Amino acid sequence: MATASTTSTLDVLRIREDFPILNRKVNGQPLVYFDNAATSQTPQQVIDVIVDYYSKYNANIHRGVHALSQEATDAYEQARIKLQKHFNIPNAYQTLFTSGTTHGINIVASGFAEILKAGDEIIVSALEHHSNIVPWQMLCEKTGATLKVIPMTTSGELDMDGFDAVLSEKTKLVFVNHVSNALGTVNPIEEIITKTHQVGGAVLVDGAQASPHIKADVQALDVDFYVVSGHKMCGPTGIGMLYGKEEWLEKLPPYQGGGEMIDQVTFEKTTYAGLPHKFEAGTPNICGGIAFGAAIDYMNAIGFEHIAAYEHELLTYATQKLQEIEGLRIYGESKHKTAVISFNIGDIHPYDIGTILDKLGVAVRTGHHCAQPIMDFYKIPGTVRASFSFYNTKEEIDIFVNAVRKAKSMLG
Repeated sequence: MATASTTSTLDVLRIREDFPILNRKVNGQPLVYFDNAATSQTPQQVIDVIVDYYSKYNANIHRGVHALSQEATDAYEQARIKLQKHFNIPNAYQTLFTSGTTHGINIVASGFAEILKAGDEIIVSALEHHSNIVPWQMLCEKTGATLKVIPMTTSGELDMDGFDAVLSEKTKLVFVNHVSNALGTVNPIEEIITKTHQVGGAVLVDGAQASPHIKADVQALDVDFYVVSGHKMCGPTGIGMLYGKEEWLEKLPPYQGGGEMIDQVTFEKTTYAGLPHKFEAGTPNICGGIAFGAAIDYMNAIGFEHIAAYEHELLTYATQKLQEIEGLRIYGESKHKTAVISFNIGDIHPYDIGTILDKLGVAVRTGHHCAQPIMDFYKIPGTVRASFSFYNTKEEIDIFVNAVRKAKSMLG
């Protein structure tokens, strides 16, 4: 489907060979997969790791003396070290495996339920995914703390003057995504972290949308918590990571009770295991963790600087092509964006456009993208969202834009 002119610094034709799903057809048309912000595709190298685990050393970890258990434990803990190194985390035990970003956020929210009190304030941004709004609303209900919001601008950026207005000595926690899933905006998290620390607050950054495009350095950011999902980074679903500063992880109580997270158990008293096991109750997604490590290896072998440069090229190309369509409006026009375009055409419902695109083999996301406050701000029911990855091509964008034109002619 692609031509050599689409490759830029990456050998995209070669990379596409690693993704078997890109060879399939949908409704008789070659698949054009532009729903990468919802979940990325998985390369054969990661699929092979999953098959290898279940066919050769499937066993529970940390508890067995037999060979399979030791092999599985070693592979799982090596994956933890891969994540530690990728995000420049000081220690492996500060790298907690979770089921995904939402799980990581809820671990922190649950822990702070023991710390916050009435009169405390927490801040979220107007650009958040529901998973970084709802847990904090629930936390406020439990503790009596007050929720404040960083407002947004019509260009889809955070209003930093508005942040200064809500930030105070009462602020205990600030929650912000590194990149908006609905608009692609890259938020000024460095400034937010610095200012929050100046008033004694902590910051949790939702890195789910940033992690496929940006190699975050948690020590350089000086962030207190950072959460990601494996399925956004060419890995499997059901696995993610929570990083926390050691002093916070020691202070927060366990999220769940059960096996693995204990030190000693009697009917009179239980003491808890050290990090990371304190927050990893029960049998984990062993295969998922190992495969997440393999996905990190795969993306690092390509190089995040090359990925970012090529995806920006795709974003620029697609934006220019879509802007040629009369009546099409793009939401989220920040100069600092990842490869996401959200748009509508006139009064046509985004679902209707998405349905026609699917008939033409093009996969996009439609709706509010679990970011209803953003849609309410723009007074729209939702958008069509096209999101690109390093295995996409400019020729696919041409197919997509032609399909959008056809949808407009059919529905307009």
